Amino acid sequence: MEAYKRWVRRNRDYVRQLSSLASGMTWLLPERFAASEIGPEAVSSILGMVTTVNDHIIETTPTSMHTSSAETSFLPLSLCLTLLRDLETLIEVVAEQLYGEDKKWNLIALTEAAKVCVRLAVLRTSGYKMLLQGGETENLEVPQENMGHLRKPIQNQGLGANHLQGLNSWNLEGRAMSALSSFGQNARMESEPTWLRRVQQQQAILEPPAKIIRNPSLSTFLSEKGIRGGLFVTGETMFVLRPLIYVLLVRKYGTRSWFPWFISLAVDLIGNSMLSTTTMSQDSRKNQHFRFSKSEKDELKRRKLLWVLYLMRDPFFSKYTRRRLESTQKTVEPVPVVGFFAEKLIELLIGAQTRYTYMSGS
Repeated sequence: MEAYKRWVRRNRDYVRQLSSLASGMTWLLPERFAASEIGPEAVSSILGMVTTVNDHIIETTPTSMHTSSAETSFLPLSLCLTLLRDLETLIEVVAEQLYGEDKKWNLIALTEAAKVCVRLAVLRTSGYKMLLQGGETENLEVPQENMGHLRKPIQNQGLGANHLQGLNSWNLEGRAMSALSSFGQNARMESEPTWLRRVQQQQAILEPPAKIIRNPSLSTFLSEKGIRGGLFVTGETMFVLRPLIYVLLVRKYGTRSWFPWFISLAVDLIGNSMLSTTTMSQDSRKNQHFRFSKSEKDELKRRKLLWVLYLMRDPFFSKYTRRRLESTQKTVEPVPVVGFFAEKLIELLIGAQTRYTYMSGS
């Protein structure tokens, strides 16, 4: 296993290109969306898991001796979440074969519930930062309002001359203590060999002291961020719970009902509005301001793009989208080459729509 890890890390670019090619080829497997074929989905899931394991090996390449506890906790959670995503389509197909169209939603609901638990754990482990790519990518960027205190250098915790002078320069005792401490430091530096000081300086440059950043608890986060923090946590929680809510409603009312469709859309809209409201703070307390990083702004854009999937979910798809696709296919069918590729593309879209996991956006 160690030999395989070393090979993957040495050929990371080749491995990633090969994984992307293999993932794309699975869409061309015969009977990919047939109701009776489990084989193509099994192949796709296995390739997905291999890709996930390879990415995990590459991301855990040892580059530093210092690893934060938050990063150590995130990696297994991210790996578990990605593996669930790789297996969810296979679980759906197997459940449909074993239990039928209606009862397959029981296993889908269990899968979504597992993803909810892992994502909430990621949210807590990260210190209540925005989930990037649904929690599969670690949010390492520090908000701008928190950069000030992180940039302050950590000084020697002993009674240094500058420290004592800043504290006690107003009295004679402080000045005497400062002079005595300064004399002691100079004497110690003179007594140390030159080579030892050079080694210590090089070691300080090569191995800077690790900054220990403890992620806040929920109560601490809410007390620091106030109402805006509550809106942020609520918005993220709604984003996490939305797929499970949709599946439970479909399980009860069926795919032909508009109720699950509208409730899911409402949860998405309300959750996104809460996240947007957190950046509109006019509170005088500086620590309650929210400023999203570039990756977090990109994540919000990605979530909005996922709303397009509502066009591919029943009953909207059956009543409107499918008719539009079929009419487009008939229009371009006489055109050479274009008609052929349009037919294959529409066939793929209609086939993918039959799988909840392809259109779930979770």
